[in-house]
Amino acid sequence: MKITDLLKKEGINLNVNAEDQNAAIDALIELHEKVGNLSNVSGFKKAILAREEKGSTAIGMGIAVPHGKSDAVTKAGVTAITIPGGIDYKSLDGAPSKLFFMIAAPDTAADTHLEVLSKLMTLLMDSKFAAKLIDAKTPEEFLSIIDEKEAEKDKEAAAKKAAAAAAAKSAPKKLLGVTACPTGIAHTFMAAEALELKAKDMGLNIKVEKDGSAGAKDPLTSAEIADADVIIIACDKNIDMGRFDGKNVIITSTKEAIHNPEALINKAINGEATTYHHTGQISKADDSSNESVGRRLYKHLMNGVSHMLPFVIGGGILIAIAFLLDDYSIDPSNFGSNTPVAAWFKSIGGTAFGFMLPILAGFIAQSIADRPGLAVGFVGGALASSGATFAAPGGDVPSAFLGALVAGFAAGYVVLFLEKICDKLPQALEGIKPVLIYPLCGILVIGLVMCAINPVVGAINAWITGILNGMGTGSMVILGILLGAMMATDMGGPLNKAAYAFGLANLANQNEAGYMIMAAIMVGGMVPPIAIAFATIFFKNKFTPAERKSGPVNFIMGLCFITEGAIPFAAADPLRVIPSLMVGSGVAGALSMVFKCTLMAPHGGIFVFPVVGNVVMYLVALLAGSAAGCLMLGLLKKKVDD
Repeated sequence: MKITDLLKKEGINLNVNAEDQNAAIDALIELHEKVGNLSNVSGFKKAILAREEKGSTAIGMGIAVPHGKSDAVTKAGVTAITIPGGIDYKSLDGAPSKLFFMIAAPDTAADTHLEVLSKLMTLLMDSKFAAKLIDAKTPEEFLSIIDEKEAEKDKEAAAKKAAAAAAAKSAPKKLLGVTACPTGIAHTFMAAEALELKAKDMGLNIKVEKDGSAGAKDPLTSAEIADADVIIIACDKNIDMGRFDGKNVIITSTKEAIHNPEALINKAINGEATTYHHTGQISKADDSSNESVGRRLYKHLMNGVSHMLPFVIGGGILIAIAFLLDDYSIDPSNFGSNTPVAAWFKSIGGTAFGFMLPILAGFIAQSIADRPGLAVGFVGGALASSGATFAAPGGDVPSAFLGALVAGFAAGYVVLFLEKICDKLPQALEGIKPVLIYPLCGILVIGLVMCAINPVVGAINAWITGILNGMGTGSMVILGILLGAMMATDMGGPLNKAAYAFGLANLANQNEAGYMIMAAIMVGGMVPPIAIAFATIFFKNKFTPAERKSGPVNFIMGLCFITEGAIPFAAADPLRVIPSLMVGSGVAGALSMVFKCTLMAPHGGIFVFPVVGNVVMYLVALLAGSAAGCLMLGLLKKKVDD
């Protein structure tokens, strides 16, 4: 099969007048529809835009290759346009893109067209070839240039195959490579071609395994791996690294392989590769040695947050359903569990919520120390939730999600320390390290750590409660700001609980001041999830695709007074998110006091609004606080690309 079997002259449009990236995409999709490659235009466009959200498909040198796999594609095909003036397509090298190919692939596991598409990707690495295509006057000339280059490339491939054995013998280093990108269509093959071409120019030979969407092409054999001096892993997705245990490996990205292949090969032949030791995990091939400390910490944190999110969302919605199905009039203090059905939903939701902090800490630790860190992190998170201390029974003080963050990082680095000191143990004890030494010693150490952390947080909690009690009702507006901000500080943690406990104590006084305090506290706790939900809608470029999908769920959690819905977002970017939410909740608490809103129920969110005094202005306070928090998020958070 030739490239021109997938690229027809009807699918080519030269000298297109497109103002921006979206216009170029529309022009390419229109050509796909014209030649009959699509069954659903909007469905295919969604696949293209989803790929662009992961990273621009503009590869530099004036070329962009948007691509997508979708069930909206009836047959594999390629379309092409040229924009001689160039447009900004967020290219890796910052240059305007002028030559565009759009690949449409059916949503199948394997197809013969992928080999043809990989050939097209490798041809585009020749800058002179790309320049000829940009200058082409007619679709026929455009196709002729491709045909000529493809024939030349096939001839070179045959010659390269014939000379491979001789080149391997003369090479000072035996090199192998693996390339892989998330879709396995474009960057996978371009990175491989860049390494192969540069190795040839340097008089070297390298075999590269391309981990494409149809499976591995040119797979490395166990004999080749055993015989190799250095293996270059240029991957942007998870691959099985176990087969490279004990080999000299350079781990990098497809971007680096495409743009700096010579530097990578020089690093390989100059002995700068490091020996890889596999830990039993299917690892992501990131060049972590080149990452900043902050970036590595962030990746560990996000591993915990991403695993925690389903527990927050699933449990929170079930608790919300419990409030919806319950009867507040039966027992206001037990709202959410007054009826059997409501209690059942709340029990399940509460159980899911109970896993939230152990999951957060466990998977932070797992990201740091691999599988041995998981158990230690889980226990640390559970201790943060239960509040274990050295005090007598009944003296425990939970440190909530802030404590769980500390527990996760502490657990991970504790296990790394244990692994380091256990390296000196006899080889005969190797088998009991992960099943006995690491979990036993790690859990003991993290228990001691948390017993030291929780009392400190408890002391802070008691100090804050004393301040609140000292303020009384002397300045209700200032008190409203403080209580509202506290509800958003750690969202279910000690500060949040201190404010809530203060509200319950004043609620027992059964007077207007106590009811106003409870109202300010609840509206302050409702704001964080709602502000997050608004921000994911109005400031989309400040959130990842996963955060944008889960963001609207926070409307439900906020309206149900489940402040914890904002925890994943706060944990991912605490220095920007928490202050923003504190401002929003503080505004809501202050306005609730100004409007003299009252609340006689300790919980319930929107479901107890019928018993709120001055409910209309209470809604105004809620919306104003949410808007303030949303705007602060929009100002403080960086764009996702940054």
